[in-house]
Amino acid sequence: MKKMAIPFFKALNAKVRANPTTSYFCSTHFWGPASNFGIPIAAVMDTNKSPEMISGTMTGALFIYAGTFMKYSLAITPKNYLLFACHFVNAGAQGTQGYRWLQYHYWSGKQRMEGMVAVDMVKEEVVGAVGSL
Repeated sequence: MKKMAIPFFKALNAKVRANPTTSYFCSTHFWGPASNFGIPIAAVMDTNKSPEMISGTMTGALFIYAGTFMKYSLAITPKNYLLFACHFVNAGAQGTQGYRWLQYHYWSGKQRMEGMVAVDMVKEEVVGAVGSL
């Protein structure tokens, strides 16, 4: 069985590598960035969540990581534009999250949110009082 499988897989690999499109889709130049896109997708999805949940340390580390590997994705041969796009989106998303974290913790965003909660509580009390009349 093993003796038959080796030539089969060699022939299959040669057929895949002969076509530039299938060769690209079977390479790490495609699958590395494709699997790495989970990080920026998660960061973009997290922009709808409360800034209270953001880790400033992790956001900063991921921003530096994205910036560093944007540079290296273009320094390798051949240039990996898909990896560059992945890190570009990640840097943008982490920058947005970093701004939200700074605004919440240092630029009075926390007080504003607490004030909005208090206003909502007063609105509920007024609606309840008017509804009981």
